Amino acid sequence: MERCKLIGLGLIMVLVSGCGIGLKESLRGAAGISTKVLEDNLSTADSKEFNLGYDFVYSKVQKIIEEIKGHIYAADKPKNLIAIYVTEQDTTPVGIFFKALDNTKTRVLISSPSKFAKELIAGKIFSGLEK
Repeated sequence: MERCKLIGLGLIMVLVSGCGIGLKESLRGAAGISTKVLEDNLSTADSKEFNLGYDFVYSKVQKIIEEIKGHIYAADKPKNLIAIYVTEQDTTPVGIFFKALDNTKTRVLISSPSKFAKELIAGKIFSGLEK
């Protein structure tokens, strides 16, 4: 009986999420921790290059998020990503992506389905990195 419930739940997740997404991403979406929407919005991301190394930028951005009371719900350094909610109460997702251009230069991209949230967080992250 339990096995039937699990199979049924898996089928429902696949059907609800669409066949192209995959079960792993469907489960993340159901749990509220998916980063797919952030990755899908990279083409409209705000970006800026900094004459700072990747590791420094990544850790500095984590500190800035803490200072502005953002809520990190996914941090994946191998995927060059920190995903946040604007605040604990405002669960608009914002993605901060990192691209090392060389040892001393890093590009930071800010992505969100919300233009307001993207611009708000980009302004705070970019100004914090310029200090």
